[in-house]
Amino acid sequence: MSPAHDERNRIRAAMHRILTGTPEHSNGALTVVALAIEAQVPRNALTQRHPDLRNEFYTQVKERGAVPDVETRLRAKIVQLKETIANKNEELGRLRVDVPALVRVLNQLAAENEVLREQLQLPTPNVVPLRPKRMFDDQL
Repeated sequence: MSPAHDERNRIRAAMHRILTGTPEHSNGALTVVALAIEAQVPRNALTQRHPDLRNEFYTQVKERGAVPDVETRLRAKIVQLKETIANKNEELGRLRVDVPALVRVLNQLAAENEVLREQLQLPTPNVVPLRPKRMFDDQL
């Protein structure tokens, strides 16, 4: 497919509209995608046929001190991910402290349980089971 004869003019007009904040066909984002939509040309017109206009657009964006929307979104996502990592690291630290304590308690309960089982085996046990002994309890 050959490019339209007025493609460069449409791209320049779209650049002007986006940079002045008066987009007609796009959301006005400072991106190549929005520029292509605004100029009503395929995106590859800017990436392949007219990279000079794409570079000119980004140069004008930088000169105005504006930050492209993509960069703004990525920076916000980075902040969010850093917060998530910090929260996960804090949770992991708490879990690392809790695990040894839980292991100690588990070992203590297992030892106490073993003592109680041994007392049940005595001829006159001083431990009364809470539930009646069933056939399969011996296998536990």
